[in-house]
Amino acid sequence: GGGMRMMSSMMGGGGTYYKNAKDKTFSVDKEFMGKEFLVKDTLTNYKWVMEGETREIGGYVCYKATAVIPASKTDFRNFRPKKEEEIKKAEAQKAEAGKEKKTSFLDEIDLPKEITITAWYTMDIPVNQGPEGYWGLPGLILEVNDGKTTILCSKIVLNPKDKAEIKAPSKGKQVTQKEYDEIVTKKMEEMMEMNQGQ
Repeated sequence: GGGMRMMSSMMGGGGTYYKNAKDKTFSVDKEFMGKEFLVKDTLTNYKWVMEGETREIGGYVCYKATAVIPASKTDFRNFRPKKEEEIKKAEAQKAEAGKEKKTSFLDEIDLPKEITITAWYTMDIPVNQGPEGYWGLPGLILEVNDGKTTILCSKIVLNPKDKAEIKAPSKGKQVTQKEYDEIVTKKMEEMMEMNQGQ
């Protein structure tokens, strides 16, 4: 509980998410522990499976697609608290192996190895875009769920009079997604060690 709140506050927030489906790249400015980072990397290549189900969203016929991806160790939306019996079992296994009985916040959470993404897309708007890093379907993604969070399109304006200028974020120390994840994981472990027994 306390650890989860502490880590959530440390994470700060993600800023502008910019992606270029043509170049298959993305960039997002993030704040972590008071420092600004600019994460630039290649878009995830989702292996979408067309499910055949349909539903209507905002007057558009949408088709269901799913994809299975590895769970991110630095996305707190993926964390689940372990049950008390699971924690005790893990402690007993450590004792049997002769390891020092150290517990931390990370021992009390369960991180799935994979998560299933469910997307609903419409071919009435034939662009391979979607919210955040989601893309790669033969129509615009109007709803997407990653098991914990649902993003739902609430308004579509076709051919607007005022054209929006889309600019990629540029502030912060430039890192790849892997480098950013390593920085976050290392800091998390350091914080856990500092807070042992508290």
